[in-house]
Amino acid sequence: MPIMISPLATLWKPGHRRWGAAVFALSVVFASIAFANPAWPQQPTPPSKPQADSILEYIHKSWDTLSRSMTDCHSLADSKVVNSMLGGAPSVLYLPADVAVPAGVAALKSQCDVDVEHLPKVVTSFGELKLTDIPKPGLLYLPNKYVVPGGRFNEMYGWDSYFIILGLLREGRTDLARGMVENFFYEIEHYGGILNANRTYYFTRSQPPFLSSMIRGVYEAAPQGAERRKSKAWLARAYDYAQRDHDLWTSSIHLAGDTGLARYYDIGKGPVPEQEDDSSYYPDVIRWLLAHPEVKTDYLVDGPENPTEKQKITLAKISCDPRTSHVCAQAHVEGHWLTADYYKGDRAMRESGFDPSFRFGPFSGSTHHYAPVCLNSLLYKYERDLAWMATTLGKPAEAVKWNAAAEVRKAAINKYLWNAEKGMYFDWDYERGEQSSYNYITAFYPLWAGVADATQIAAVEKNLKLLEQPGGIAMSDTNSGTQWDLPFGWAPTTWIAIDGLVVSGDAVDAVRTSQKFSKTIEEGFDRDKTIREKYNVVSGSAQVEVATGYKMNVVGFGWTNAVYLEMQRVIQNNGANKGVNNGKAAGN
Repeated sequence: MPIMISPLATLWKPGHRRWGAAVFALSVVFASIAFANPAWPQQPTPPSKPQADSILEYIHKSWDTLSRSMTDCHSLADSKVVNSMLGGAPSVLYLPADVAVPAGVAALKSQCDVDVEHLPKVVTSFGELKLTDIPKPGLLYLPNKYVVPGGRFNEMYGWDSYFIILGLLREGRTDLARGMVENFFYEIEHYGGILNANRTYYFTRSQPPFLSSMIRGVYEAAPQGAERRKSKAWLARAYDYAQRDHDLWTSSIHLAGDTGLARYYDIGKGPVPEQEDDSSYYPDVIRWLLAHPEVKTDYLVDGPENPTEKQKITLAKISCDPRTSHVCAQAHVEGHWLTADYYKGDRAMRESGFDPSFRFGPFSGSTHHYAPVCLNSLLYKYERDLAWMATTLGKPAEAVKWNAAAEVRKAAINKYLWNAEKGMYFDWDYERGEQSSYNYITAFYPLWAGVADATQIAAVEKNLKLLEQPGGIAMSDTNSGTQWDLPFGWAPTTWIAIDGLVVSGDAVDAVRTSQKFSKTIEEGFDRDKTIREKYNVVSGSAQVEVATGYKMNVVGFGWTNAVYLEMQRVIQNNGANKGVNNGKAAGN
C-alpha cells in the first residue's frame, strides 16, 4: 500500500534519517503558497510547443522547436533569473577567457540586446571559478546547436541530454546528437567539468553522470564501414573526456565517507540563485518544519527577522549570507532560518536531479549524507563503458583496470545498498551508518546498469508492485506532496526502470508499464496537444498539483518526447532486447 502523507507530513524519527510508519495530518502548512511574492519583470519564454495534430508529429517537430544555438536570441532567455540579479542590464553571454568571439556571436549584441563577455579567468578544473567572480549571471557559450528540455529550462542540461539524445538517435538526428555530446567535451575543456546546465550559476555542481552512455549511443549509431572507422577516431577523443568526467565523480568532494561509493555534492553555499523566480520555496520549507515539530531534523536555526550588519555576518556562517543573496534575504520565517548544512543538502539534491522529494529527509535536505543507489549504479555502468571504450580502442590493460574498478564498486553496492531481506536496493546514510527504508524507483537502476545478479533482479521485479500505478511507475510509494514522489511519474526514471526490465529479460512487465505510461502521455496530448515534464500516474493525467518545489508542469518536453519513442519500440518488439546501447552490456 502506498504511504500517504497529507499532504507533506510523516514522522522523521528522532536521531534517524529514515521514515517511520506513523502518518500525520497537515494543518496550516503552506498557507503562504496562495500569496505570491512581488512580481519581478521576467524575460519572455522561448518556444517549447510545436503545432501538431498527432503525438508523433509533435515529437518530430519538437527537436527543432526546442533547439538552441549561440546565434539564436531565444537561447539567452532565462525566466529563472529576475532583474534584481541583472540590475536591469542586458542578458550576458560568456565565453571562455581564452576563446575569441566568433563572428556570429558578435552579432548577438545588436540583434538580441545582449552583452558578450569573457569569463574572468581560464578554468581548468571544477570549482576554480567562484560565483562571486561573476556578479552578473549569464549563459555559457557552447559551440554546437543543442536541444533544451523546454519552458523555464532553456539550457543544455546534463542528464536531460542523455534521454534527449536517445530520441534524436531514434529519429536519425545523429549530427545533432553528436554535437550535443561534443558540447559536453567543451564544458569539460573550458568550464572544468560537465555542469548542471550551461549557466554561470551552475558552476558549483554537475548532474548525474550519463556521458559514457551518450558516447556509446552516438558511436553505435554510426553505420559499419568507413563511417564507423571515422567514428573510432572520435571515440578515441571521447574516451579521454569520459575519463576526465569520471575523475570528477571519484574526487574527494563526491566521496561518501569510507564506503568506496559516491555521493551528490555541490561546492556552493546557501540557497541556489536560480530559485529567485520562486522565492517562496525556502520559506515554505521553514513553515512545513515549524508545523511539524514531531519531525526531528537539524534544518532550522534561530535568527533575527531584520538582521543588523553584524548579525548578517553571523547568519552567513550558520545559515546563508543575506548580504550577497537576494534569495537568502527572503528565506526566513518568524525568526527561523535554514541551517548551512540544510543548504548543502538542498544543493546536492539539485545535482541529483530529484528536486525535491523526501527520499533524503524532508525536502531531501540531507542528500549529501547519502550514498545513493542511482549515482553508484550509473558509475558502475560508466566504469564498464570505459572498459568497453578501452577494448574497442585496443587498450586491453586499461580495460582490465576499468573492469576491476567496476567490480570494486559492485561489491560496495552489494554491501551497503542491497537489502536481501526486502529484495530491494536502498540508499545508505554513511553519516549514521544505516540503510534507508525509502522505496524509490532508483531501485531499478542496478538492473539497467547490469550490476544486479539473477537473484537480485528477480527480487526487485517482484517489488515493482510497490510503485506501479494505473498510469505508469511512480517515483515512490510516499505521497510527500513534492514532485519527485508519489503520485508522480517521470520519463527518465520510468525509462531506466523499463529498459532495466527489458535487458533483464522481463518482457511482460516492460511492455505493460510502457503501455501504461504511453497511455498517460497520449491522453494528456489529446487534451491540450502538449507533452509535459511529469505526470500524475495514479490518475493517469498531466493535471498535477504540487504542494511545494517547482509547482508548474512545464511544456516541451525533451526527455518525455524521447522516452515516448523508446517505449513505442518496447511495445512493438514485445519487450525483446533489440535496442542499441541499452545499458546492460557495458564493457562486456
